[in-house]
Amino acid sequence: MKYARLGNTGLVVSRLSFGSMTFGSGEGPMGHVWKTGPKEADQLVGRCIDAGINLFDSADMYASGESETMLGKALGTRRQEVALCTKAGFRASSSQLRTGLSARHLLLQCEGSLRRLGTDWLDLFVVHRLDPFTPLEETLRALEDLVRSGKVRYIGYSNWPAWTAGLAVGIQAARDWTPFSAAQMYYSLVGRDVERDTVPLMKEAGIGMMVWSPLAGGFLTGRYSRQDPRGGGGRLKDFDFLPTDKEQGWRLIDAMQRVANEHDASVAQVALAWLLAKPWATTILLGASKLAQLEDNLGVFDVELSADEVSRLDAITAPQPLYPEWFNEKTADTQTREVLGV
Repeated sequence: MKYARLGNTGLVVSRLSFGSMTFGSGEGPMGHVWKTGPKEADQLVGRCIDAGINLFDSADMYASGESETMLGKALGTRRQEVALCTKAGFRASSSQLRTGLSARHLLLQCEGSLRRLGTDWLDLFVVHRLDPFTPLEETLRALEDLVRSGKVRYIGYSNWPAWTAGLAVGIQAARDWTPFSAAQMYYSLVGRDVERDTVPLMKEAGIGMMVWSPLAGGFLTGRYSRQDPRGGGGRLKDFDFLPTDKEQGWRLIDAMQRVANEHDASVAQVALAWLLAKPWATTILLGASKLAQLEDNLGVFDVELSADEVSRLDAITAPQPLYPEWFNEKTADTQTREVLGV
């Protein structure tokens, strides 16, 4: 296992972490995702810890809280060996008081998560989504209250645009409140939007990235191809949530398969190895529902991509610059760049 500091903190976390989104059961749009039972959960968590993974993630909305309960039981007496993260912000019931990032909802959901996880504190508490109906300062004050109460050690955000996160960082600094240490964001070879604004912000603010869906919801596992776009009836047949340019994706998977063959590796391992080559990707959340999937993911450390291989994969899915990015790039002072060697 390899490790890195989480943002500007002293918390040293494994570069592979584990998310319990598949734990539990349920119905609705994500019912097919919640499919891991207690026995399998125990095996997965135990194997992760034995492999050196020391960061586990969940959320109050996964299987209506069942995921947190199963994760807490699977950790058991090994809770002290790991850092535990969970998230809040999605609707918890039909009541209009039980949703969003209001102080009331966040404080209540944190208490519920602590009970379900069977712990007295959270190493990391993350606001799960954007809430345009709650003042940002109210959300940040609630997070500060949780830290000062001792129930939360570090805080983070997920799925926020860079401008909102930047504004929050400024408020935290002005109020002398606990700053964000982590941002849980979608990032993959077919989803590189964060490279535009989020990554520069995180570098400047000292925030570590927790990557969710590194395999693009399963698209980059190698199961799906131009010849079999349904992957033999895989998850994407029912839950194709992440926007993906499929034509670009098929070209990418063809290239990834060639790289995988050169390393005697799987396509999924190539996708994870590409992320590990990005220094701003602090930790990559694995979401395996079966032990065989987890074992394959853990094998990524046997796959070290060359700079040329990373560049080749980069080129296939490079995000097109938007304004004002392209303007600033075209008008950059080349002389200053030359003298600074950048």
